[in-house]
Amino acid sequence: MTLNTADWLILITYFVLSAAIGIYYTRRAGKSIAEYFVSGRALPWWLAGTSMVATTFAADTPLAVTGLVVKYGVAGNWLWWNLALSGILTVFFFSRLWRRAGVVTDVEFAELRYGGKPAATLRGARALYLALPVNLIIMGWVTRAMATILEVGFGMSGWRVAVVLFAITAGYSILSGLWGVVVTDFFQFIVAMGGCIVLAVLAVNRIGGLDRLVALAAGHYGSKQAAVGVLPPLHGGWLPLSSLVVFLAVQWWAAWYPGAEPGGGGYVAQRILSTKDERHGLLATLWFNIAHYALRPWPWIVVGLFAAVSYPGLANPEHGYVRAMVDLLPSPLRGLMLAAFAAAYMSTISTHLNWGTSYLVNDFWLRFVRRGAGDREQVLVARVATVALMLLALVVMRFLGSVEAGWRFLFALGAGTGSVLILRWYWWRISAWSELAAMVASFVTAVGLQTFGHLSASDATGGSYAAVMLITVGVTTAAWLVATFVTRPESDATLDRFYRQVRPGGPGWRRVATRLGFGADTIPGGALSWMNWVAGWVAVYAALFGIGQLLVGTFRTGVAFLFIAVVAFALIARNLRRDPALRAVDSARGIP
Repeated sequence: MTLNTADWLILITYFVLSAAIGIYYTRRAGKSIAEYFVSGRALPWWLAGTSMVATTFAADTPLAVTGLVVKYGVAGNWLWWNLALSGILTVFFFSRLWRRAGVVTDVEFAELRYGGKPAATLRGARALYLALPVNLIIMGWVTRAMATILEVGFGMSGWRVAVVLFAITAGYSILSGLWGVVVTDFFQFIVAMGGCIVLAVLAVNRIGGLDRLVALAAGHYGSKQAAVGVLPPLHGGWLPLSSLVVFLAVQWWAAWYPGAEPGGGGYVAQRILSTKDERHGLLATLWFNIAHYALRPWPWIVVGLFAAVSYPGLANPEHGYVRAMVDLLPSPLRGLMLAAFAAAYMSTISTHLNWGTSYLVNDFWLRFVRRGAGDREQVLVARVATVALMLLALVVMRFLGSVEAGWRFLFALGAGTGSVLILRWYWWRISAWSELAAMVASFVTAVGLQTFGHLSASDATGGSYAAVMLITVGVTTAAWLVATFVTRPESDATLDRFYRQVRPGGPGWRRVATRLGFGADTIPGGALSWMNWVAGWVAVYAALFGIGQLLVGTFRTGVAFLFIAVVAFALIARNLRRDPALRAVDSARGIP
């Protein structure tokens, strides 16, 4: 696919605007580490939430979703749809607690919640683990996906152009810190989604309409249910019941995955920590989950169905998306689509560079190497560390395979850690040793099962994925429970300091709350938080399924699902208005 003058003008315009935004925020980001990594805690909810969505929309995501749809039908997306349960849990149970914690990174939280050398060890170990192997793997597979798009779709030297894009992204990330990242994310998300919607419309037009696409997909998969049903056929389908049960009953709370951490964390926590107050942090996370799960997937799914019926027998199903681009896009839409993928790629890379650097600088260098550094020196080190991360990611990207396999591997690697990451907020007895044991047990068990146990986390159809997940969760849970009860609890001084600042409430902290004179403190939001959690995931799934039913021609069912979503969102809005803690936040900011 070749580009003409109009295509290049669109691309040049996109890159100029992205660079201008980054340069504009350079001076502000250079003031301090707080400005560089958490935007001076001044982000509005809509900007922070959209930045979360943009970060999770990388060049790899449409390819991975297309691969899932081509192989398994629409229901193949339960690999990640199940995580909405965890995301909504973060909205109503953890977003306000993160904002109250007031740390710069989620790893720094370790020395707020725990004390002594175990807390310092946990902070340093987790900082290096997330900043280097985990972060580099993610940046590597995202860059591999971008290289594939450039090579297969545009006949370019994929790796060379991807490296240039990486360098441009690193450039404005180094200069502008999180301010430049989130503002360019907002612009880039609009460009990226616009391009994907255009491609989906062209795919539907080429095939002869949505009804025709559904009919052809039903023939290809054997039935309409197998093709576009939100749940796969349990008899003779691709997904064993064991794997489906793991997705819906275990994975969402037990497995740690970037962007969907149980209890929040990573760049989701970073955006929450960057917001103006607790209300903005909650709304940012709610908007992220709505857009991420309910609104964003359908243009990719439509193209995935088109690829399944138009290119049967592709060696790599993920390439179906790129083939559709090649066959459907005229100029100047080719330039728009390339700009869309560049935007998706750059928004993810910029976040991971800034996020990974925050661990290296705030939680390792400033904590263990040079604690007395001034603001200017801290920012300088952050910029140097960003360059180092960029160079390491370019090395790692050469050794990665498919995106779906990478997703599954990280799910398995973090299996079992989710429970301790949730309970550390709501049970005083969790200690730094609990988290350390969970990290080690999860890593050793997942790698051991796949290396020596001949079980593969990449195998969705044979049940191996469910086995890896369940065994790892069991071993990890046993390990951290044993570590919790055979080691000494955190000191009263440490627990009191944490409770005064965060006020998590609930029965798990009753002894501490009583000692401090807070009495029977409830969790933030009280019983309304439980109601909001149920209403939240009902709303997200109802919106997701409703949009899907409208697209496949089941009008009445689609409208019914969307009505349920509207009622659930209205209930959440009413409950938030009744929440006394949020009313107090609004009153403090002069909002009636």
